[in-house]
Amino acid sequence: MRQIGRRGFMAAMAAAGAAVPLAAAALPVAADPLTAAGATAARRRRAPTAELRGMWLATIANRDWPSQPGLTAAVQRTELLTHLDTAAARRLNAVILQVRPSADALWPSPYEPWATCLTGTQGKDPGWDPLGTAVKEAHARGLELHAWFNPYRVAEHTDPGRLSAAHPARVHPDWILPYGGKLYYNPGLPEVRSFVQDAMLDAVRRYDIDAVHWDDYFYPYPVAGQTFQDDAAYRRYGGDFPDRAAWRRDNTDQLVRGTAAEIKKIKPGLRFGISPFGVWRNATTDPLGSDTRAGVQTYDDLHADTRAWVRNGWVDYIVPQLYWSIGFAGADYAKLVRWWDGVVRDTGVALYVGEALYKAGDPAQVEPWQDPAELSRHLALAKGFAGVRGHCFFSGREVGSDPIGAMSRLVADHYR
Repeated sequence: MRQIGRRGFMAAMAAAGAAVPLAAAALPVAADPLTAAGATAARRRRAPTAELRGMWLATIANRDWPSQPGLTAAVQRTELLTHLDTAAARRLNAVILQVRPSADALWPSPYEPWATCLTGTQGKDPGWDPLGTAVKEAHARGLELHAWFNPYRVAEHTDPGRLSAAHPARVHPDWILPYGGKLYYNPGLPEVRSFVQDAMLDAVRRYDIDAVHWDDYFYPYPVAGQTFQDDAAYRRYGGDFPDRAAWRRDNTDQLVRGTAAEIKKIKPGLRFGISPFGVWRNATTDPLGSDTRAGVQTYDDLHADTRAWVRNGWVDYIVPQLYWSIGFAGADYAKLVRWWDGVVRDTGVALYVGEALYKAGDPAQVEPWQDPAELSRHLALAKGFAGVRGHCFFSGREVGSDPIGAMSRLVADHYR
C-alpha cells in the first residue's frame, strides 16, 4: 500500500497494495433509507441510523478516489457516483468521505486551497463542487455523508515551496514543522488550533453533512530517531504542565473539546466522531488499558486521550480502528471489542468498529486474513456487545473490488 498514513502504518505495526480497479457490487440496492428527524429553520435534520454500516472513502494520494489526479470533472463525478452506488448495493448506509486530506479542501474553501488529489495542482479549481455533490447524491441514495477531516497534516513531503503560493502554511511558515518526511501544523500553537478549527467548520456551515469525522492523526506517529521539534511552543505555553506529554495531550483535548462545542453551536443536531488507532493504552502501562501489547498507544505516542473523550462526552461516536484478526497475539480483535464496549458503557457515545477490509486476501497479512469469513466472524462476535452500534470498512476501493469475497460474505451473513 502507498504511504497513506494511518492504515499503512498500522499494517506494519500489526506485523503485517497495489491499487485495484473499482468493481460495482452485483447486489441489490439497499431498501432501508434513512428517516427524517424534524427540521430546523434552515435545514432538514436526518436521524442517525440504528446500525451504522459505513465505509471510508480516502482521497489522500488518490487512495480510493479520484482514481488519479487530473481527470475531468465529469469523470471524477462518475467515479464518485460509482462508489456511492456500490455502497448502497452492499447495503451500507454511510460514506465517510475525506474532504480535507492535507490542509487542502474538496470544496471552495475561503481558508485553504483546492486539494491536490483533484487536479494534481494544489489550488487549481476542479470545475465542480465535490463535497456538495457528494452530500446531495449520498442522500439521494439513502446514505449518510460524514465529512472526514485531517486536522494537522499539511503535506506528504517537507518542502513548503511545493505548496500553493497562497497556502496558509507558506503565509505562516512559523506554523509548520517537518517530521518523518512530512509537514505538520504545530498543535502547540493556539493560532494553529483556531485556524484549523475554522477551516473545518466552514464545511459544517455550508453543507448538509451528517457528521464531522476525524481520523487518528493528532501528533504524528513516532518515527525512530526523529524528534518533533516543538520546543519553542512548549517553552511559551507549557509552563503549567508537569511534562511535555501532558501539555501535548491538553493541546489535543482543547481541539477536540472546542470543536465539539462549536459544532453544537452551529448545528446542534450534527454529530462529531473520531476514528482513533485501536489501542488507548496497554494494560501493562495502565491498569485501565486493554489486554494488548501494541507498539503504539494513542495516549502516550499520539498524545490523544481517546478514552477521556468518550467518558467526557466530547464525541457522539467513536470508531476505533481494530485492524487485527480474532486471536492476534499482540492486539486481539475480540479483547479490544470487549474493552471498547466497556469504555462507552453508560456514556451515550455510540461505538462503531473500524474494520480492516483492506487486509482481506493480502498475502503479507497473517493467515486469518486469507479466510473470506474472517470479517464476517468479526461482526458476529461484536453482536454480543450492547455498546457496538455498527461497523465501518476501510475502504471504498476494497468495498468495490471485494478481495477474496470477504465483503460479499459479510453482507450475505449480516446485511440481508
